[in-house]
Amino acid sequence: MNTPVLKYKSQSVAKLYFVAALALFAAQILFGVTLGLQYVIGDLFFPYIPFNQARMVHTNLLIVWLLFGFMGAAYYMVPEEAETELHSPKLAIALFWIFLVAGALTIVGYLAVPYAKLAELTGNDLLQTMGREFLEQPLPTKLGIVVVALAFLYNISMTVLKGRKTSISLVLLLGLWGLAVLFLFSFVNPHNLVRDKMYWWFVVHLWVEGVWELILGALLAFVLVKTTGVDREVIDKWLYVIIAFALMTGILGTGHHFYFIGLPGYWQWIGSIFSALEPIPFFMMTVFAFNMVQRRRREHPNQAAVLWAVGTAVMGFLGAGLWGFIHTLSPVNYYTHGSQVTAAHGHLAFYGAYVLVVITLISYAMPTLRGRIAAPRRAQSFEMWSFWIMTIGMSVMVLALTGAGILQVWLQRLPESGAMGFMATQDQLTFFYWTRVVGGLMFLVGLIVYLASFFVGNDEPEVAEVGNGATARAVPARRA
Repeated sequence: MNTPVLKYKSQSVAKLYFVAALALFAAQILFGVTLGLQYVIGDLFFPYIPFNQARMVHTNLLIVWLLFGFMGAAYYMVPEEAETELHSPKLAIALFWIFLVAGALTIVGYLAVPYAKLAELTGNDLLQTMGREFLEQPLPTKLGIVVVALAFLYNISMTVLKGRKTSISLVLLLGLWGLAVLFLFSFVNPHNLVRDKMYWWFVVHLWVEGVWELILGALLAFVLVKTTGVDREVIDKWLYVIIAFALMTGILGTGHHFYFIGLPGYWQWIGSIFSALEPIPFFMMTVFAFNMVQRRRREHPNQAAVLWAVGTAVMGFLGAGLWGFIHTLSPVNYYTHGSQVTAAHGHLAFYGAYVLVVITLISYAMPTLRGRIAAPRRAQSFEMWSFWIMTIGMSVMVLALTGAGILQVWLQRLPESGAMGFMATQDQLTFFYWTRVVGGLMFLVGLIVYLASFFVGNDEPEVAEVGNGATARAVPARRA
């Protein structure tokens, strides 16, 4: 029998974006392990890859590969939600190559040219936008990102407008437009340091604790609709409540970055109160995911995607919710700000909320893009092992960084403990830094296992859905 698994031909453009996202993800983790080693072996790879360059590459690769993942997810989801072909598949493919080449050239620029020279060569004197963490991109790259984002949003928006409108596609569209609009603040770099940090947080915070959460909710809802068979109306209600809480707490929660940068003191109250509420939407997302899986009307053959989806909700709550709450109140943040506690929260939040949800969508979509309903059982086994290895590795890293942060605060920032100097304190954290390296290597192993899942079990017979949601054996699917 022949089982049609891809509803719309134009969805196939998503495969390019997913492959690029995974390749860049692997590169990001390699640079992350390098950074971890440089904490304990200070001259590692010096002067070829100094710490500041490795850090720029690590964080920029994180942003770029997640953007590739979001774009690929949109190209896969929107035609299916709108019940129509993508407005322009050719435009989607052209934007892919433009974005990939621009990103690659930027990374090469970071590694091959001193940053000050790179700023001089790329016209930073015309419009000074470089030099800020996460927004180090040269002016031509930033302009290119805006052009690619606007063309992408045009393509997606036209697809939604000509087809069926669903809650999932509209929430996704709102998140993607918010992502693009807020990035425009990266072009604002005033000489006043207080205003500079304000506008910087308008990008960084309102991305990851604002509009990205809308994208997260839409992606998670889409996968749960497809894998559980729960009525769309039920999932829509959950989605609306979650994003309402996410926006309310996320926007006002920006105040926890305004505590000590020169803004009025009332932000200590606003930031503390609404930041303390930020775990609520993530807790609701956890309850939502488990509730939908328990109420499922069918056993979908892609159980790996279900695991990634539930893992997203749980780890997102722990990383963005619980670990964020640990140091979000202003009296606590006074001591922990910029410490290794911040690094622990950042790593677990990005992994739990955004890395896992992109992998969830890839895990669900990639088998259909390769001509199957679900990955073979052996491949799914590899995926599940990779989830647990990566999650345990990340947990080791985060616990190590949390311990390092607590000791750092005790030794360096509490006067009654003697207030050691920064470098003397770092010497006392060596055990935690080596433990972080172990966790990072474990995470790398988990990622390798995940990538290997795409190359195993291709000769197994496919499991296809039939009428009432039961499963049946089908002919072996063609190779990718």
